Formats: sequence, structure tokens, C-alpha cells
Amino acid sequence: MIDHLPSDHPDFAARVAANQAERAASLKATYDFIVCGAGSAGSVLARRLAENPAVQVLLIEAGGGDERVSVMEPAAWPTNLGSDTDWGFVAESNPALNGRAMPMSMGKVCGGGSSINVMVWSRGHRADWDHFAEESGDSSWGYDAVLGVYRDIENWQGAPDPLRRGVGGPVYVQSAPNPGPAAYAMIDAAQELGIPTYASPNGEMMETVGGCAISDVLIRGGKRHSIFRAFTYPYLDRPNLTLLTDTQVNRVMIQGGRAIGVEAVRDGVLHRFGAAHEVILCLGAIQTPTVLMRSGVGDEAELRAHGIKVARSLPGVGANLQDHVSFGCIWEYKEPIAPRNSGSEATLYWKSEAALTEPDLLFCQVEFPVPSPETAARGVPEHGWTMFAGLAHPKSRGRVRLASADPTIAPRIELNTFSHPDDLKAALACVELCRDLGNTQAFAPLVTREAMPGPLNKADMEQYVRDAAVTYWHQTCSAKMGRDEMSVVDASLRVYGVEGLRVADGSIMPKVVTGNTMAPCVIIGEKASRFIRAAHGL
Repeated sequence: MIDHLPSDHPDFAARVAANQAERAASLKATYDFIVCGAGSAGSVLARRLAENPAVQVLLIEAGGGDERVSVMEPAAWPTNLGSDTDWGFVAESNPALNGRAMPMSMGKVCGGGSSINVMVWSRGHRADWDHFAEESGDSSWGYDAVLGVYRDIENWQGAPDPLRRGVGGPVYVQSAPNPGPAAYAMIDAAQELGIPTYASPNGEMMETVGGCAISDVLIRGGKRHSIFRAFTYPYLDRPNLTLLTDTQVNRVMIQGGRAIGVEAVRDGVLHRFGAAHEVILCLGAIQTPTVLMRSGVGDEAELRAHGIKVARSLPGVGANLQDHVSFGCIWEYKEPIAPRNSGSEATLYWKSEAALTEPDLLFCQVEFPVPSPETAARGVPEHGWTMFAGLAHPKSRGRVRLASADPTIAPRIELNTFSHPDDLKAALACVELCRDLGNTQAFAPLVTREAMPGPLNKADMEQYVRDAAVTYWHQTCSAKMGRDEMSVVDASLRVYGVEGLRVADGSIMPKVVTGNTMAPCVIIGEKASRFIRAAHGL
């Protein structure tokens, strides 16, 4: 038995490198569990399974390591977009977006989205989790139960709140340290408009109709504290956890209605790894349904169209795709103000209609200009800030489809933004609230003008919204949990009709959660580990 150094010990990185080199040089034909994807859910799951030293875990990640400036430096996150840490997916052109084809960035690196995102820790609204419980028929997905899981995993650095916050867990969470003046102005602006403010967005605020707060972030010692760093990295010196980076899963091997392993490509070489107990897909809302379909699990007509033998007919695979869509409204600073932390330090959730009982709009302030390629033509100030705001609960639904059975060919992504008419109505209300917030007295000392959209008539504002719409990078719901014919997994995240196969990532959400999706994906990974350990007596 080896002694286990803390992950911040100077010798730990060398120990990890030596151990993982040894693991890679002596790959096994069969592992107890194969976790596909080292993102926000997969990182949690691999760690929890590997906590039992008798269990051999293989963690497969298509991207590379996270030791790079673009990942580790909080302010450098935008440099990941379009880089080799980004899958670079692009949705199909959409007439409702004036024919635009929306880029759909997703993390392709250890940590997945948690390594390239804005580091905002947002737990989801009470109503989100209660909806999960209702759809799954399992009360352990309800808010009160999930609140206990959050307490277990958090290492909260703020004011004590024993009911809602945990300390001593793997996830180091703090309120954005030393926020910039624009973040405080947003708090004051909300108060001007009669919107309640809170000390944290993850306490009482997400049990009510909404409010405004300084964001909670995963930054530790001035560096990004990704879920991979929080959960997986501290266990990479152990002999029972093998991490294969730069390795892409092509398909799950299914025999006699059971998942028996995976087929993956590493350095141009095809490998087949057996799974003695289970395969768990944690590849995200685009790749998980794609791999399921290539494995013969999905809509029969679509599989047959690509010459894929049907292992299990599940028409919901790839359906129900959801994403938060955002519209950037930009103000020009009177003088340059450097962004702090990740450049996103204040968040607000509110309603597009007064009668709603939960927020349906999501606002993340960004401390630099963020236009879409189309709205950039209107003129972007050299120095300014953006109200990056959008729909927390869009009614439009998209779909992920195969373009080919060839795993090197990207899938088709039908995002279908604004396919439901209520979404455009909510988008217009969202932009008007953005303008009201940004034009309050609270921002007057900081800005000279509203750069965009400005006061437009209804037709021009609709045009602006269609041109401004961009993704929040919160792709979810394409292999949903539930009990109807379009559900893909049950309450324990087991794929219907395939033994030994589960899904644990954002794709299992029945509907997209109210806020940023990283924290809920951690819960999904944590709950998957508990289901699996209970099922196998670990």
C-alpha cells in the first residue's frame, strides 16, 4: 500500500505521471468499470468508483491534459473557444436565426466543460430538481434530497449556512473574490428595479422567484478549480485508476442485450476494452447520443438509414435537445475597467411575466464586450461590458442526429432555436429587462452609452434578437431520464433495455436547469456513483 500525497504536494505531479505511464504501458483487456468522458460528471464518477481500491476503473477522455494557460488561468477561458480544447460543433443553419449556423462549443480536455467554462457554480432552482423527481418517479432527485448531496460535496468558503452549504467536500466554492465595480453596480441596479438581492445565488435565492447576487465560482488560489482537479486528479497516483487521454470512444459493444465493453481509438489504433460490470457514458449532450446511436441504441429508422444494426430501439436518443440561448446587450465604459476573476462576477435570475412562480430568465454579467458575429457589425466599443442574458427555460426542442456511422464525422445538430413562438416573446422581454438594468442610475458613473441594441421598434428588436442569439454552452437533455416512451434512462440512469450501460451527464436532464449546468452535472455524477456502488455492493 502506497502513502497518498496531497495533490498540491510538489512531488505529486511526478507521481501521477509515473503511475499513469505505467498504467498506459500495461493496459488491461478488461476493467470493472469503464467511464467514458472526464467532464463534470465523469470526473466525479471515476473518482468515487476508484475510492474502492479493489475496483479497477478505466477513464477515457477524447481530449488532452489540462495543464495549459487557457484552462488554468480564469481570465483566459475565451481562448479555449475554437481551440483544440473545444469540440467545435456547429448547429445546422436555422431560418429563425436569419439563417445563421450557431457554434456549439463543448470541452474536449480533462475536465470537459468545467475546464473551459466561466467557472460559475450554480446549483439549479428548487423547481428544477423537483421536476427531475416527478419525471423519474424517484424522490432522491428532489430538491431537498439533492441539497444534502450538495452539502456533502462542497467546501464552501463563505458565511456559514449549515442548512444549504457544506464544508470539507472536494469542491472548493467561493463568492467571486474582490469583484469589479460593474458587478456591484449590477446588484444596485437590481435593487433599483425592485429585484431582491442575496449574499449568494446558491442559498435561499434559488428557492424563490429569483434575485441577484455576486456569483459563486470555482477558483482556488487564483487558478481554475475544475471538477477534474477537484475529484479525479487527486486519485491519479492510485494503481486502480487508469486515465487514457486523446482517446475517442467509437461505440459501446453490446452482446445479448448487455454492454460488454467499448471500442475506442488511441493514436490511430483501435482498442477494445471489456467491462466486467458496467460502461457509463459521460460524454455530454452531443457525444453521448451519438455514441449510443453508433452502438445500435436509438431510433430504428435512423440507425437503419446508416446501416447500423439495432441493439435496442429507443426513439428518444438524441431528441429533446435543449440549450440556454443568450442575447448580448453591450454598454460602453467611460474609461477602461479591467475584468477580474473570469470576467463574470454577478448573476441574476428573474421572470419574463409577473405571474410566473419561478425564474425563466438567466443573466450573467460579462466585464467585456461579447457580440455575436452578426451584431458586431453594429459597432462594438473598445471597452465595455455585456449583459449576457437569455432564456432559462426555452420551450424549443432540438435533436442530435447521425450524419454518418463513421465516428470521425461530426453529428448533425438541429438546435431549432425559436421554433416555439413563446421563446421569441420571452427573448424580447429579456432584452428589455437587460436595457432597464443597464440604464439604471447604478451604472451611470461607469458608462457613457448603451452600445446595443438601443431603443428599437418591435420589428427591429426582433431582428436584433435573431442576430444576437448565441449559445450559453449548456447543451443538455438529449438522452433524458423519465418513464415515457421518449425516455432513454431510468431513475438510476440505466439505459432502458441494455444491461450494464448507464448515462451520467447533462444529457439525462428532462429539462435544462435554470442556471449554469456544471454544478447539476456534478450532482448527476455523484448520484450515479451512489446508484452503482449500491447495485454492486461497493
